[in-house]
This record gives sequence, C-alpha cells and structure tokens, in this order.
Amino acid sequence: MIGSSSCRSPMHRPDEHPDIKSGRIGILLINLGSPDATSFWPVRRYLKEFLSDPRVVEAKGLVWWFIFNGIILIRRPVSLGAAYEKIWNQEAGEAPLKTITRRQAENLSECFADKDAIEVDWAMRYAKPPIGEAIVRLKQKGCDRILLFPLYPQYSAATTATALDKAFEQLKSMRWQPAIRSVPPYFDHPAYIEALAHSIRQHLKGLKWQPQMMLASFHGLPEHFLTKGDPYHCQCQKTARLLRDALGRSDDELLLAFQSNTGRGKWLEPFTEDTIKDLAARGIKNLLVITPGFAADCLETLEEINLRAHDEFLGHGGENFSMVPCLNDADVSIEMLASIAGEQLSGWA
Repeated sequence: MIGSSSCRSPMHRPDEHPDIKSGRIGILLINLGSPDATSFWPVRRYLKEFLSDPRVVEAKGLVWWFIFNGIILIRRPVSLGAAYEKIWNQEAGEAPLKTITRRQAENLSECFADKDAIEVDWAMRYAKPPIGEAIVRLKQKGCDRILLFPLYPQYSAATTATALDKAFEQLKSMRWQPAIRSVPPYFDHPAYIEALAHSIRQHLKGLKWQPQMMLASFHGLPEHFLTKGDPYHCQCQKTARLLRDALGRSDDELLLAFQSNTGRGKWLEPFTEDTIKDLAARGIKNLLVITPGFAADCLETLEEINLRAHDEFLGHGGENFSMVPCLNDADVSIEMLASIAGEQLSGWA
C-alpha cells in the first residue's frame, strides 16, 4: 500500500535521529525557462546558459566561440530583453511561462488531492527554479519515486532530452536516488489532441468572424536535427494531421509552419513568418494561428505570434488575426496532464 513511511538508523535511538521519509511519489513538471528580469545582465545569464547547452547549439570551435561571446552575448540581451518587457507579468515580476507553469503544478496537485502519497512540483531547464533543487525538494518530502514530466508534446533532443539530462545530472550526486520514470512524448495522445481541439472550438465561439485559414505554428529546429534522427518534425506533422481530423479540416484549411528560426543554417520549413505574409498576399483576410508545440504561453507565442505575426499579417493586407492561447492552466489542460500522468504512474499509484 502506498503511504508515508520512515526508517531510523539502528545506531541511534528514535529521539536522536531524524526520520528519513520515504514511500511517496513525486510528479515534476518541467518547462524551458526564462530570464529572472528583462534587464541586460539577467537576460545575458539566461542566454549564456541556454546557448551553452550542446543539446541546443551543436556548433563547436573558435568561430562559434567568437560569435557567441563577441556578438550574441553583447547584442542579443538588449533586443531579447525588450521583447520580454512587452509580455512580462509585471504584477508577479516574472515571465508568463513561470506564472503559468506554477499554476499548472498547483492545479495538477489538486487532481491528486485524494492521494496523500503524491507530491507535484515544477522546475525550469534554464534559470530558476532549477530542476536539481526540485528533485531534492521532492526527495526530502519522502518521494522515493519521481515521474519527470517534460512539458513538450513533441520530442526533440533540444527540449525533452536536455531536460532529462539535467535531472539525471542531479541524480548522479545523490546517495539515495529516487526511482525515475519520464513521460513519453504525447504528440498523438488522444487527451492532448482533444484538449487542443476543444480550446480551438471555444476560441472560435468568441470571435466575431470566422477564419478562412488556420495555421499551426511549431517552434523551428535546424534541419540537421532531422537528418541526425530527431523525431520532432515527424511528430509535429502527426499532431497537425490528428488535429485536422478532430476539427474536420482539410490539409488546405489547416497549414503547418515553423517559427523562431535564427542563424544562417538551414531550418525546418515552411517558416511561419513567410507563410503569414504569403497568405495575406493570396487574399486571405481572416487568419487563426495555433501553437500546439507549446504547453504554456511564453515569449514565442505572446510576443512572436500574438504581436509580431499579428502586425505582419495586417501589414500585408490581412484584416482579422487571432491566436488561440496555449492550453496553459485551463481545466481541459489540467485534466489532460492528469490523464497522462495517471497512465505513467501505473504500478506506482
């Protein structure tokens, strides 16, 4: 039976040695992360940690070192900080991604409130709160089994893998390691597809116009990730196909594109920015954009899509533009997360 238990060293009397808690289960939600503030140095620290990750940038050598330290870390924090400032949660003093991920963990915890043995926590791969501290915190609460839940529906080495790497890095330093499971990519999970479809249907009810076209915008990746075996591109394609089926849309009514492409190398195509301009040029006046690869609204959705892409579409002849919010902490999202987590806890809880 699952419950909270403790053991004491036989070398100590009960009143001389603190309890060592065990017998509980932890669920750790993991997302990407964001700077601690929008000013130069916090953004620079975040960028340095993010772009120093070999899972994210595979380039090596002196040329990359000079580009990274001599150009990117000098120029990019200014523009990136200005972008964050546009969408910053001023009341909480943090990026929306943190606010939403915290709420997801809190609400998911309520789903398991009748199970005293389950603890839910959250962490970020980059910046704060760090994954390692969350694992230690769960262990201190008696969680000798932890389910790692990277909030990336589609798997990539640059997202899911590096989040798990960081968790395993913490495990290497622990004498009593908790047993670990990780949630597999849920790009085609029925609960995920239905949650997306439901959110789109609800969003459409609030519009005074109907879209002529829907665009599913996923985060881009360098094309060599695909050629090296990363399944991300294929999983994005399947998510889009299943979503079309769920909404009763044809291939021509729900397109797929990739955003956030940077640098000179070849990235996954078509690009979201180019697609939006092309749709406007073709006479599409009403456009709805969805971002199925993001579990929570962040810089890439709130600033890149809802602000910049919106202005691009209207600036090239479009008339009505709307972005469906990410699933965030809506009831349908929490139910979906609870369903997926519940499946992975089989045999534990």
